[in-house]
Amino acid sequence: MTFRRRQLLGWSVLAAAALLGGAWLLRLDYGRKISTDVLDLIPADERAPELTLVRSLASQAEARTMLLALTGPDGKPAATAAAAGFAAALAREPAFEQVMLMGDTAAQDALGRELFAQRFTLLFPLWLHERQTAYAATGAAPADFSAWLARETATALGQFLTTPEALAFQEIIPDDPLLLLPGAVERLKDGLGLVQPATAGAPAALVWARLAASPLSEAGQAPAFAAIERTAAVVRADHPGFAVAYTGVNRFAAASRARIEREVTWLNLLSLAAVLTVAFIFIRSVHRGLHLIPVVLLSVLGAWVAATLVFERLHIMVFVVGSLLTGVAIDYGFYLFMQPPAHPAEDYWSKVRRLAKPLLASCLTTVAGFALLLCSDLPFIRQLGVFVGAGLVCALAAAVVYFSTVRHPFLEARRFRSGPGLTGGLRRGLRRALIAAWLVALPGLALLQWKDDIRELQIPSPEITREHDRISALFGEQSDRTVYLTYGASVMEARASLELFEAWLRQAGGGRTRTIGLAAVVPTDAVHAAALRFGQEHPEFAEQLRTALAAAGFEAEAFVPFFAAYARHAQAATADDPTRSLAALQAKLIGPVGLLLHAGRPLSWFVTLASAAPDAAPPPGTRTVSASQLQSLNRIFARYRQSALWLSLTGLAIVGTGVLLSYGWRDGARIFAIPCGACLGLFGLFGWFGHPLNMFHLLGAFLGVCLTHNYSIFSATSAYRHEPPPVSVLLSALTTAASFGVLALSGIPVVRALGSTVALMVIIALLVIKMEPFAALGEKP
Repeated sequence: MTFRRRQLLGWSVLAAAALLGGAWLLRLDYGRKISTDVLDLIPADERAPELTLVRSLASQAEARTMLLALTGPDGKPAATAAAAGFAAALAREPAFEQVMLMGDTAAQDALGRELFAQRFTLLFPLWLHERQTAYAATGAAPADFSAWLARETATALGQFLTTPEALAFQEIIPDDPLLLLPGAVERLKDGLGLVQPATAGAPAALVWARLAASPLSEAGQAPAFAAIERTAAVVRADHPGFAVAYTGVNRFAAASRARIEREVTWLNLLSLAAVLTVAFIFIRSVHRGLHLIPVVLLSVLGAWVAATLVFERLHIMVFVVGSLLTGVAIDYGFYLFMQPPAHPAEDYWSKVRRLAKPLLASCLTTVAGFALLLCSDLPFIRQLGVFVGAGLVCALAAAVVYFSTVRHPFLEARRFRSGPGLTGGLRRGLRRALIAAWLVALPGLALLQWKDDIRELQIPSPEITREHDRISALFGEQSDRTVYLTYGASVMEARASLELFEAWLRQAGGGRTRTIGLAAVVPTDAVHAAALRFGQEHPEFAEQLRTALAAAGFEAEAFVPFFAAYARHAQAATADDPTRSLAALQAKLIGPVGLLLHAGRPLSWFVTLASAAPDAAPPPGTRTVSASQLQSLNRIFARYRQSALWLSLTGLAIVGTGVLLSYGWRDGARIFAIPCGACLGLFGLFGWFGHPLNMFHLLGAFLGVCLTHNYSIFSATSAYRHEPPPVSVLLSALTTAASFGVLALSGIPVVRALGSTVALMVIIALLVIKMEPFAALGEKP
């Protein structure tokens, strides 16, 4: 085949591949295809309770809450009319489900009305339990409890009516002589103040709002921000100087999304620029070096097409980390293009056949390692494995085909002036120094510290965090308060766990911990069952109470509504009543107080606010986690790190086996020892310096070994021919270090961790290769 025909054929194949790939990418709906939700990095079928809670919270009122601070001219609190008008107008916006001006008693009134309606189901069992405990302490006979209870109730009612608080409840006393609702209000009064802070003297008028959509979706971000700005502009027309500051999960999610999208662009462009800059420094003809660009672009195109074909939805982090492909894909171009012909008459395909073994050994063993990532539990790791693995295969195929279209497929390296090379003695001395440093670093492996935190997958937003802290403080949030969520498969199962949690909290807190929550008005199944038995075993209680009230000077006829309601309850009450009552209670709760309870599927939970809480995490038996545990998901990520470790070791075993089978046990072990030794030495240094590591350092180590073993293979191939390591090895290593070094500039902590780990490993491995003479390798046929 003539060169011209070969060139046309090669161009046709590459053009067809580019057109098909481009057509596929153009038809995609990237809004649906690419996710920025950090929870999409974790398997959808993960059954850990913490993650189930987080997924539920992401769509429930807790995460859909927005806090708004309204100010007028000179930063003073907004006028009452302006604040009320703003809240009313915002409530009409479709982006919001509920809006409340703080200081409004509507939430407390709604809670009080519903508790009164459910008083016999929720409050009576708790009232009875307290009195049974008090009666047991007297040591009196159980048979006399009913009569004692009637007398104590009449006495307590008489005492209560002499207090100032009785004025607020005088209308309901005929329906509630047991003082169930006043008792509940007394137990809840501190908590209501915390979830419904007073606004008197606050530096701004406060508005609480609930989004109609999840804050992690676009529908819960831009439309909500636009609605706030639009409503503020309307109010500002009548009240000049009116301003709104706001915070919520959606602000953090939107800021992270915008910054990650920017990073995808600039990391890829900067990576390409860094790789080409390094390449152009070492090549003699810069214009001929441009032949490397199509190989890189086709590799990236193939990676995008493969990943979007295989996965229904991908996380944007795949493309952030995938920018490393630029520095890796160019390796095969270097090795093919910069390898001189064996003799002047050698044609291109003869050179390809000569270099096929190292090229295939390098590519296929690396791809095999990345393919093993498909076995990972984490969707992100699987997606990255397909993206990089497919990109490497496309890079090799594109390099082989593309350079067949170049008339003289040899790129000469730039010659630098240099002094005499290292003498054998100096090289041996440096090699011994490297070995000594490696031996010193190894004990540091025992000092490694691991810290996995899902928050490191996002870009920190210090300005938004400060604004969030400022506004949250206006709403009564305090840094010394801990938020706990106690969960269960049902709401009553969660209530039983809450009882265990509160017992642990009393013991671990040494009596100093104060708690706020709905446990004060929700009985456990056991307490409710005891109340049912009381109604069945003591039918005489109603008549005894009537008599006691008359003896205390009350008109018994005044309490006819109570006795009628009590009789209906005693006759119709069932064990399932609390579940139905709590569902009704949740439906009526509005504003911040509604955040204290969630009754639903797959999990129900109670929220407890605790001050002076113990430092220790609640034991697993309490089914309780703190908000900080949910924010970090550190236990789940630690488990995934263990899984990733075994997966990485298996992948390295596959890569190492491929090298051993290709080069024999002695030479293969020597080749593979360089990347493995560089990895162990680097992690040992991390241990000595006390640098905390996470799962992405581990992933970086795996990538580093997969990549640096290529340089050992290429150097060993030259050694078999008694030649020095080709300049393409140096160039490949430096461009890879450059592309991963760019990742180390990322604003995302885990991307920085991965980039810096691989860049350091590549540099260390390159140093070792320069110091390690491969000339002693056995001859290969």
